[in-house]
Amino acid sequence: MKFFLQYLPIHQWGRQYTVLQFRDDFLAAFIVTVMLIPQALAYALIAGLPPQVGLYASILPLFAYSLFGSSRGLSVGPVAVLSLMTAVSLGKLALIPGEQYLMAALTLAFLTGLFLLLLGVMRLGFLANFMSHPVVSGFITASAIIIILSQVQHLLGTSSSGYTLLTLIPTLLASTSLINLPTAALSTLMLVWLFWARSGMVRLLLKMGLSGKAALLCARFSPVVAVVVSSLCVLGLGLGAKGVAIIGQVPSGLPSLAMPEFSLEMWRVLAGSAALLGTIGFVESISVAQGMAARRRERIDPNQELIGLGVANIASSVSGGFPVAGSFSRSIVNRDAGAATQAAGLIAAILVAVVSVFLTPVLSAFPKATLAATIVAAAWSLVDFSVLRKAWRYSKADFFAAGVTIALTLFSGVEIGVAAGILVSLLIHLYKTSRPHVVEVGEVPGTEHFRNIERHQVETHASILSIRVDESLYFANSRFLEDALYSMVSKRDELKHVILMCTAVNEVDLSALESILAINQRLREQGIKLHMSEVKGPVMDSLVRVDFLTKLTGNVYMSQHQAVEALRDSKS
Repeated sequence: MKFFLQYLPIHQWGRQYTVLQFRDDFLAAFIVTVMLIPQALAYALIAGLPPQVGLYASILPLFAYSLFGSSRGLSVGPVAVLSLMTAVSLGKLALIPGEQYLMAALTLAFLTGLFLLLLGVMRLGFLANFMSHPVVSGFITASAIIIILSQVQHLLGTSSSGYTLLTLIPTLLASTSLINLPTAALSTLMLVWLFWARSGMVRLLLKMGLSGKAALLCARFSPVVAVVVSSLCVLGLGLGAKGVAIIGQVPSGLPSLAMPEFSLEMWRVLAGSAALLGTIGFVESISVAQGMAARRRERIDPNQELIGLGVANIASSVSGGFPVAGSFSRSIVNRDAGAATQAAGLIAAILVAVVSVFLTPVLSAFPKATLAATIVAAAWSLVDFSVLRKAWRYSKADFFAAGVTIALTLFSGVEIGVAAGILVSLLIHLYKTSRPHVVEVGEVPGTEHFRNIERHQVETHASILSIRVDESLYFANSRFLEDALYSMVSKRDELKHVILMCTAVNEVDLSALESILAINQRLREQGIKLHMSEVKGPVMDSLVRVDFLTKLTGNVYMSQHQAVEALRDSKS
């Protein structure tokens, strides 16, 4: 029983739950629900699904994550980037929107959840670290641009297709003659309102005496105000008859339970997409969760988050939804509104269910133009080209990785973009570690510290060559170490001792061990002894197990200072 309880954080916080916490959680859940409803409808449209599917993806997944997730503030549900990726993934199946398309969405959510769940159970949360920050930022920026362009058709009442610049822009330009002026006017007003609310409203409310927290909360409710006001305009001015598109009838009631399609062919096509969706969703969610946890001095377990998000996606698949993740905007609102525990998610799920059963007639008047405007405003905040400027100044390799990710996402598609970004990150990592920083060091006068001879005034000895390796040694960089060391040795005629300073060496694999033995033998033939200093415990344990020390011509010293002191006056 204890084995299963370790995967249920609710077992810990639920036993200590208080009435005061319930009050805080209920208020936060109510505020998040009001914000979630229009977002859920809008993100379902991005995914190419009926709007009610967005509501379905906000009920059982929220409930499931509240039971299994480790973050007290993370709000799980439909998010913009995953909605776009869902549309792109399902587009590969060439299905006509309808039951088959919805079934494919359920299957994609199931595979995404299964992928995350397996990673969590196998405790492989560290794999997300292979996506560097520049790659993630570049991908989100490019995806946000695609999302914004995909919503222009709803802002203008025209039509477009595709998920790259090469397909979206030409179709948008070809449909400019179809622009609906009432739709364009309504969306323009809503965009002005939404963008003003982010800064102008906050400053105005602060001048009126509201606290900073209250002003920010009010500003974050601007999308709700936009939806309500625009819906009243549609009803009061009869804009529907003038070509302004509305959501239309939204089926009432709770989603019926369903099973994903167990088709090997569909699984084969969607498996790669599910892995990418799961990876992006997890990286985005864990970043938000850890950021909020740091403020509360709480701890987030990445492996438990994988399980929580995995179960949430599986729950979405069996309840008529699509892939979900943690939402940055809703999670921040959830935190600022005072959510005390994961119960806020449970309550929010119940409130969304109540809306689905009793209030769907109200949703039918929501203009698609306003929902598109809320998406554009939300996506605009994700566009951040500053990562390119920072990367250019700090690391050209990171700049290249971010640039490739942005370019391929914009021109070749989101899946190719993120896959290329991950691949480029790995290749850059391999390149960097395959060329470790290998330098000659000397002793700083009057100290026992050793520093790079090209950067500091240090003491060296003609008979001793001290080399520091600033990287773990493995198959990809062992030959580079050999070449660098032989190059240094060839320039020293009086050399008797070479000391490898292993301060930064955390691991030596078998290939690197063979290289060190080859170095040892070659130096022996030249009458030079090889020594090692500051070898870390785990590395020493590995060397002892293979009897490396019996083959070493020199000694292993606790510190570089001890090594030099012992060898500088040595005659052998």
